[in-house]
Amino acid sequence: MSNLKNSVHLTGFAGSDLLVTPYENNKKVARVSVAINEYYRNKNGEESKQTQWFNLVFWNAKADEAVKVIKKGAEIAIVGKLASQTYTTKEGLKRYATEIVVNEVSLVTRTVEAVAED
Repeated sequence: MSNLKNSVHLTGFAGSDLLVTPYENNKKVARVSVAINEYYRNKNGEESKQTQWFNLVFWNAKADEAVKVIKKGAEIAIVGKLASQTYTTKEGLKRYATEIVVNEVSLVTRTVEAVAED
């Protein structure tokens, strides 16, 4: 198992436009949450949907690329890695967050097949 890597592949819908924060030395970070919908049948045989939200982070050139592609509601595919953060709130409480640092992003386009009528 020595070849396991920290890698995440997701396809989902952007919950908002990106929030871009500039830093010194022309560095920047862009953040957005993405919704992943999963469909299944519950114990009664009824179709159900579960939505999970994941926080995405884009740094520097990736942030510039993401701003061009991602708008609220856009379906995107990403490849990245998990990153855990620890921070302290203004109230002094310790909090933990897991984000996905994105390496690749692309817009998902769906094609509609024409149905021939008799």
